[in-house]
Amino acid sequence: MPTPNPLRAPELEFKSLLVLVLAASLLFALIIWPFFGAVCWAVFIAIVFWPLHKRFLHGSKGKHGVAALASLTVILLIVILPMAMIAASITQEASVLVERLRSGDIQIGVYFQKIFEALPGWVRGILDRLGMSDLALMQQKVMGALTSSSQALTTRVVGIGAVTLDFVVAFFVMLYVLYFLFRDGEKLSKGIARKIPLHPEHTRRLLTQFATVVRATVKGNVVVALVQGALGGIAFAVLGVPGAVLWGAVMALMSLLPAVGAVIVWAPVAIYFFFTGELVKAVGLTFWGAVVIGLVDNFLRPILVGKDTRMPDYLILVATLGGLVVFGLNGFVIGPVIAAMFLVSWDMLAKAREEQDIAERPVGAAEGEAP
Repeated sequence: MPTPNPLRAPELEFKSLLVLVLAASLLFALIIWPFFGAVCWAVFIAIVFWPLHKRFLHGSKGKHGVAALASLTVILLIVILPMAMIAASITQEASVLVERLRSGDIQIGVYFQKIFEALPGWVRGILDRLGMSDLALMQQKVMGALTSSSQALTTRVVGIGAVTLDFVVAFFVMLYVLYFLFRDGEKLSKGIARKIPLHPEHTRRLLTQFATVVRATVKGNVVVALVQGALGGIAFAVLGVPGAVLWGAVMALMSLLPAVGAVIVWAPVAIYFFFTGELVKAVGLTFWGAVVIGLVDNFLRPILVGKDTRMPDYLILVATLGGLVVFGLNGFVIGPVIAAMFLVSWDMLAKAREEQDIAERPVGAAEGEAP
């Protein structure tokens, strides 16, 4: 009887194959890491616009290349081009605002002085006791902070020219990957589902939840934030607030964070109008912010998200902030997606353990009888 070769044992071969797969996966992740954001946004956009692509696919009678090209063209025209124009306007207004602050055209101390003089006497007395009535010292601190911030912003703007090539390369990588995701999306999703070493039901639920959270985050958070930022920018422009487009963008960013929202931007402006005697502007901005901007979330989100699963707001806030710290701007979507995958995976594990306990329980115990 021949002696079995220990190097050809099935367990050793499987473990060696597993090590090879893990090593190859880590190396693959390493080489695509410089374009991680581009690939992620290609996947996110493909998921969100997949229903539109299906319509193009039906209209082109199953020609996947034609449908993918049509979907990519529409996304360029209705999403990427407008966003590029808005980004250019924001950059221009930010540069103008920084220059006005540095030149002294905008006097922060004057605004503080107007607000301080408009305060009731008892409030000013409290500020005196707290040592907060020294406007010269406060102005010096604020201007110091603004100067350092403006210098950092100026350095960042100057540094944009150094990363232009990287941005252009990443942008075209995103478009290239997006085209093939549209063209071969169904084949890729089936291949990924087949290769994931999980039960088919668990794999299906995991991929479904991933797509659901991406759609809910992009449609329910990003779109709502853009609408709220646009409404806030319009209000600031009508009221004559400098840098309306810039502050609208800031409101859009703040709207992405639950429990924060655009109120953190428009409320101080409304308070300033109130204390400086411009009551019409104060009341108008407060009404616009509380009613129009505030109700956009309650009105638009159910329409855009529909019955998609929503996570608790506190979890979305923590996941979004953590995603921003770890992944930068991409974390607005990646953070909630990781949190959703965390919840789903633990829920699947709990259900699998319950099913295993039921299967291993004696028949009499399963029927409520003593074993």
